[in-house]
Amino acid sequence: MAKLLYQGHGSMRLISEGGIVVYIDPFAGEGYDRPADLILVTHQHHDHNQIQLPPHADNCRIIQNMDALGEDGYRSFLAGDIEVEATQAYNEKHPKSECVGYLVRVDGVLLYFSGDTARTGQMETLAERKIDYAFLPIDGFYTMDTGEAVECAELIRAKHTIPVHMAPGKLFDPQKAAGFVTQGAMIVEPGQEIRL
Repeated sequence: MAKLLYQGHGSMRLISEGGIVVYIDPFAGEGYDRPADLILVTHQHHDHNQIQLPPHADNCRIIQNMDALGEDGYRSFLAGDIEVEATQAYNEKHPKSECVGYLVRVDGVLLYFSGDTARTGQMETLAERKIDYAFLPIDGFYTMDTGEAVECAELIRAKHTIPVHMAPGKLFDPQKAAGFVTQGAMIVEPGQEIRL
């Protein structure tokens, strides 16, 4: 069974049942002790792209937004048994051409890391993918606010939706987290690891 550690802000560490270690948007919190087999970066803002934080395994693969979005559109990747598919991510502070989200399938579980975004055109089709866990930002400054994130969660219809990226400069904001109320909402605090 895969495990996901929420490190805080928009940073997460995912470990597959087979021990493959994936970091998503490394920047915040603790838990950078395991060597990375795969690092995913949604965009180049400093609070998402600190790829030097975790040690790198010998064959570490780094996929950043510029790798995931090309002239041919949004790309897919295979890293061992982990499937990665880039998705749309954009808002007024994050250009569509410079940002992505990721769908990640690991051990039969599908996760959606939306990146810094507002509602996208693609979200209307994501319900068909039967996502197990969706991670949506709610800060209302660099990303959509809680109300729009709830609307997106209702479009996506993941089994569990976890709010992240809650306030500039903070790992976590309990007041904002408590305001994220929708079917399947799940609050995960920094340093908490969940079994997927």
